[in-house]
Amino acid sequence: MNDSGALLPWLVIRQDDNGNRYRVGRYATRAEAQKVAESLDGQGHKQLYWVERIGQTATMN
Repeated sequence: MNDSGALLPWLVIRQDDNGNRYRVGRYATRAEAQKVAESLDGQGHKQLYWVERIGQTATMN
């Protein structure tokens, strides 16, 4: 059985204006996740986007 967490350990998280958090996607590398987060963040919305690794606490970027 595959553990997809091991294959895609990096998450992009979005927080909306009300403080609700949502997982946007899972990625194999931090660089890939960071690129997606930066692209979404650059669209001018008020939401916050950041990258975190599964099993670790969130770090805002």
